[in-house]
Amino acid sequence: MKERFLDYSMNLIQQYHEPYSEDEIARLKYGLEGLYLTITKLVVMAIIAILLHIELEVFLLLLFFNIIRFTGFGVHAERSIDCLISSTLLFVLFPYLMVHISIPIYFKLIITIACLIIYGIYAPADTKKRPLRNQKKRMMRKIATVLIGILYTFLVFLVPNQMITSCLLTAMIIQAIVILPVTYYILGQPYQNWKQKP
Repeated sequence: MKERFLDYSMNLIQQYHEPYSEDEIARLKYGLEGLYLTITKLVVMAIIAILLHIELEVFLLLLFFNIIRFTGFGVHAERSIDCLISSTLLFVLFPYLMVHISIPIYFKLIITIACLIIYGIYAPADTKKRPLRNQKKRMMRKIATVLIGILYTFLVFLVPNQMITSCLLTAMIIQAIVILPVTYYILGQPYQNWKQKP
């Protein structure tokens, strides 16, 4: 299905545009593949969220997570099926559990401090396909990730709505998980790709 979508899209694009270079074609395919996987993933997650009656929780978690992931990056699964399974577990099952669990305030403090330390040490965590070789950009993303984490921490303790604070806390935990070297190791992904020669 994915290959048919990519072939059809590329044929359509090339039909109405002057010839692309091989590099441009590779980038277009990469972007289209990302779009296809994102839409497929969101449809599956939306269906499960609707069945579990946690649509708003999943939406908020995805929103909060994508804000901090934009600066902190993190691991990507190699195969689309792995991505679908891990995303469903993290973004549907996790919020379902978090909404039904009351976390003591001192435990929230421990979690947020641990996440901030992980961000300070490991963010941003790049991928083989998108290595972050520019040292200044890496430092700016690290600072931004920590600042977003600090903002989320304040909101976790200041916002009275339990659902929102659970989604913020869950987003922080997931972001910490996806930048850890052990997560890269478990998924068989290379870590610190910026150190590799281009």
